[in-house]
Amino acid sequence: MSATAASRPGKGRHVLLAALGNRKTGFMALFGFASGLPFALFLGSLYAWLSEAGVDLETMGVFSLIGLAYAFQFLWSPLLDRVDIPVMRRLGKRKQWIVLAQVLLGVILVTLSLLNPRDELGWFSLLAAIGAFASATQDIVINAWRIDVADEDAPLDMLSTVYQMGYRLASLAGGALALILAARIGWPETYLTMGVILLAIGLAGLFAPDAEASGPTAEQMDALQALRRRGELAPKVRLRALLIVGSLWAAALVTVITFMVLSMTSVPDERPNPTVFIATAGPLIVVATIVLPALIAGWLAVQQRRGRYVLTEDAHREDGSWPVLDQLYHALLSPLVEFVGRMGWSLVLILALVLTYRICDAIWGTFAYPFYLGYLHYTNDEVAIASKFFGVGATVLGLAIGGGLLTVLGRMPTMLMGAVLAAVTNLLYADLAVGGAHMAAFSKMVGLTSLIASLGGEPRLATLMATIGLENLATGIAGAAYVAWLSSVVAKGYSAVQYALLSSLTLLVGTLGRGALGKMIEQQGYYAMFIFVTWIGLIAVVLTALEWWRVSRRRAKDD
Repeated sequence: MSATAASRPGKGRHVLLAALGNRKTGFMALFGFASGLPFALFLGSLYAWLSEAGVDLETMGVFSLIGLAYAFQFLWSPLLDRVDIPVMRRLGKRKQWIVLAQVLLGVILVTLSLLNPRDELGWFSLLAAIGAFASATQDIVINAWRIDVADEDAPLDMLSTVYQMGYRLASLAGGALALILAARIGWPETYLTMGVILLAIGLAGLFAPDAEASGPTAEQMDALQALRRRGELAPKVRLRALLIVGSLWAAALVTVITFMVLSMTSVPDERPNPTVFIATAGPLIVVATIVLPALIAGWLAVQQRRGRYVLTEDAHREDGSWPVLDQLYHALLSPLVEFVGRMGWSLVLILALVLTYRICDAIWGTFAYPFYLGYLHYTNDEVAIASKFFGVGATVLGLAIGGGLLTVLGRMPTMLMGAVLAAVTNLLYADLAVGGAHMAAFSKMVGLTSLIASLGGEPRLATLMATIGLENLATGIAGAAYVAWLSSVVAKGYSAVQYALLSSLTLLVGTLGRGALGKMIEQQGYYAMFIFVTWIGLIAVVLTALEWWRVSRRRAKDD
C-alpha cells in the first residue's frame, strides 16, 4: 500500500493507529510546532513587545513587511531543492536545511532577548527580517520533508494533519502563552525561552528520518544526465527558456528585497507605501513568477511531447553544453515543466481550486479584530478567550476530526465536506453582524451560555465563542483535507518548488484581495462582506467536486 493508496476510504482505524505510533509522525508534530512558533513570534507577539517598549506605530507597521518573506518564499525555493550545505549534507537532503534554520532561529530569538528594541531598533529589525526569511525557508523544507518521507506506515494525509496540529499549537504558544509569560517574567525572558525551545527542536531534528529528494523516474534521479539524453529538449531551447524565466524571477526577487530594504532603512517620509506596493507590484510579481513561467513550461512540455526541438542522440559535456546552466534549468524550470506536463489542462482546475479553497478564512482574517473589537464592541480579554484559547482548541479538534475523516472517508470526500463547512460558517458571522440572534439561541441550546455565566462571563461572550468555535472547527477539517490534497498533487522529486509555489498562491490571493474587501466593508458593511465571501466559498465547493471527478477518473485509469 502506497502513501497515495492510504488516502483512499475504507482503510479503517488500524491505519490511523499505526500512523500515530510512527516515528515520522512524532517528528512531523515537532517540525510543525517549530514552523508555527517563529511565525507567531515575528508577526504577532513582537508587536506587543514593541508597543510596550514605546516604538511608534508607523515603525511597527514597517515591521509587518517581514511577512512578505512568507508570501514570496517560492522565489528561493529552487535553491533549497538543489543546493547542499557543506558538511551538513550528511544529515540528509531536507534535514540539513531544517536543522540549520531551526538553530539559526533559536540563536536569533536568544539574541533578540539581549537587545532593547527602542535603543537598538536597527539591529532588532535586521534580526527580525533575517528570522522571517529563515522561518519561511524552514517552512519550504519542512513541507518538502513531509512529502518526501510519506509512505504506507506514515501516510501523507496523516503527516499533513499532524503538521497542522503542531503549527496551531505553536501559534497558541507564541501568541497567547507568550503574552501571559511576558506579563510575568518580561519579554526578553519570554523570547529567550522560545529561542531555547527552537534550539532544542533543532538538536532533536538531528535524529529525524530523512528521504532523498529524488523523483520516481531514473531521469529525475540523475538530472544532469537526463537533460542530455535523446528526446530531451535541445540545450539552446532550454537556455532561452531559462534566461526568460530566470530574468523574471530575479526581477521579482530584487523588487521585493528592494522594497523591504527601503521600507526598513528610509526615514518615515521617504518610505514606500506598502498598500500601493501590494496592489500594484503584487499582481505583476504573480504574473512574472507563476503565470508566464507556467505558460513557458507548458510550451516546453508540448514541444518535448511532440518531439520538436529535442536531442536526436545522447549528448555529452564535450559537445559544448553548459553544465551550470543545466543545473539552473533543473532547479528552476524542471519542476514547472514536470508539473504542467503531468497535469495538462487539469492545471487550470488545480490553480482555480488553490486560489479559492482557503480564501474564505484567508481574505477576511485581517478584519477579524476590527470586527470583534470595533464593530461588535467586545473587550480585548473576551476576544482573547474566544479567539486565542477556545478558537485554537476548536481548530485543533477540527484537524483531529479531519485527520480521522481522511482515513475513514478518503481525501476528496473530506475535502468536499471541508469546502462546504468553510463556506457556510461565514453565515454565522453574518448573523453576528446583524445582532447574532440565531447564534445566541444556539449558544443557549447547547448550554454554552449557562456555562459561561456560571464562570462569571457575559452571555454575549458565549455567542462569540460559539461562532468562532464552529467556524474554526470547520477551518480545521478543511485545512486537514486541503494540505493533504495540495501535498498529493506535487511530485516528490520537485516537492520544495512545487509546494512552495502553490502554497504561496494561497497566501498571495488573500493579501492582494484585502484592499478591495476593506473598501467593500466601508461601503456596504460587514454583513454584505460575509455573504460575498460565502459565495466565493461555494465556488470552491463546485471546483472541489470537479477535482473529485478528475481524481476518480485518473484512479480508474490507473487501476
